[in-house]
Order: sequence, then C-alpha cells, then structure tokens
Amino acid sequence: MIKRYTDHSANERTYLAWIRTSITIMAFGFLIEKFDIFISYIGKAIGDEKHFQSSLSAELVGLGLFLVGVFIIITATLRFFMYKAAIESDDVIPYGVKKTNLLLSALMILLALFLFFYIGHQIIS
Repeated sequence: MIKRYTDHSANERTYLAWIRTSITIMAFGFLIEKFDIFISYIGKAIGDEKHFQSSLSAELVGLGLFLVGVFIIITATLRFFMYKAAIESDDVIPYGVKKTNLLLSALMILLALFLFFYIGHQIIS
C-alpha cells in the first residue's frame, strides 16, 4: 500500500478537477470562435453580411479563454507536484492559504465577471 494513500488520492482528485475545468474553459473558447465563424458563413449565404459578420471581440474572447485554460493546467500541475512533495515529506508543514489557490480562484472570478459583461454587452448591442 502507498504511504498516505488517501492524501495522495485526494490531491490527484483535486488536480483532475482543475484539469476538467480547464478543458471546459478551452472548449468554451473554441465554441465561441467556431460559432462566430458559423455566423459569418450564414451572413454570406443569405446575403446579409451586415447583420451577420464576425467580430474581433469574439475571436479575442475565444483565444483568451483558450489561454486561460492552458494557464490553469500549468498552475494546477505545479500545485499538484508541490502538494505531492508536501504529502511525502515527513516534515511538519503548516497549512495556510497558498498563492496558487488564491491565483486560481481569482482567475475563475475574473473569468466569470468578464463573461458576464461580455454577454451583457452582446445582448444590449
């Protein structure tokens, strides 16, 4: 049996949850980008390109979401190995709020706020 197996498995479950979250964010960015291309094709097909044109903001949002997903994967991987080393260590390590926890949480809050205002702006326009 692996020493401190439950701690290691909890660490891995947390890591996999962050990976799933990042894949979802990247897929959402990809969806926004592809839907924007789909809208421009519809405009060309029906001859109304004025109302159905692709926007630079949708392309930037799609790319931004993809980059945020990649950043989350990198941060979650670093966090996973940091906690793995802490679990395996026999030293007493004080538990406290880690910068990576705050960074990932702040990133998710900023992403939610950005999408809220982006969608609100699209509805008003």
